[in-house]
Amino acid sequence: MAGVSDRPVRILCRTLGAGMAISEMIHSDTNLWDTKKTDRRLDIRDEPGPISIQIAGHDPKLMAKAARANEERGADIIDINLGCPAKKVLKKAAGSALMRDEVLCAEIFRQVVNAVQIPVTVKMRTGWDHLSKNGPAIAKMAEELGLQAVTMHGRTRCDMYKGGAEYDTIQRTREAVQIPLIANGDITSAQKAREVLSATGADAVMIGRGTQGDPWLPGIIAAQLDGRSLSRPSVDVQIATVAKLIREIQLFYGEQTGVKMARKHMQWFLKRFANGLEAWSHLNPIVDPDEQYQRFIELIDGGGLRDGTERTG
Repeated sequence: MAGVSDRPVRILCRTLGAGMAISEMIHSDTNLWDTKKTDRRLDIRDEPGPISIQIAGHDPKLMAKAARANEERGADIIDINLGCPAKKVLKKAAGSALMRDEVLCAEIFRQVVNAVQIPVTVKMRTGWDHLSKNGPAIAKMAEELGLQAVTMHGRTRCDMYKGGAEYDTIQRTREAVQIPLIANGDITSAQKAREVLSATGADAVMIGRGTQGDPWLPGIIAAQLDGRSLSRPSVDVQIATVAKLIREIQLFYGEQTGVKMARKHMQWFLKRFANGLEAWSHLNPIVDPDEQYQRFIELIDGGGLRDGTERTG
């Protein structure tokens, strides 16, 4: 997730039990990589493997070049983005816009697979809209061209994130391909993960927005699906963990940008508690990184979150 799954977040999620944490979406034009923003997105230092780098674009040659460059940087897997619904991505004919051109998808798959020695996977939606749910057909084509896994979000591009995810198309994709299939969309608990796996026949689940403010969720789901008992730690431990993440984000981005990036993680976390938004109203205006960290960590002693009602879902 662009702007969310940066290196500090990925490392934290892996530490807390996630099986894999995929990079932020990276533009396929390597000529545009010489910026601080892209340099951070390409930063995979100290990450546990397997490391999956997601690339986005519409030019097969540029996609292949980007895949090769990321392999040279240490990526273990290249993931092709056919799922992003954002308008600014669609304007460049990338992301889920590619699902309207199966011929172009095939050429991208072919050239990327031929460019690298590591596995290539694809993340997609069920289709462009409800009249063109061609996800199963594109997944089958991906398998035939050498891709080694498919992740499918249970909405079309035109759905954006409205309504609930549907899993029938993922189930039809399961019937179409033999390679590993990963189901995505509205998976916010181990029980929901079990239901989705049962309904679709998928091999695994991917958690996206559910991790925002709750980096424990993937590890909890993984453990419970494996028959192990695991739950979130005490609220004090959660606060301390998020405080450490805030520090890591500040160091990763630098003071000014780091404070801005940390704000959304604090807000996502605090929204899980009945009285969290009151605490957020005091934290949001802070611009000094040390004060931001200190005021957040003080919630352990004086914020009242320990006694608040944690929201579910």
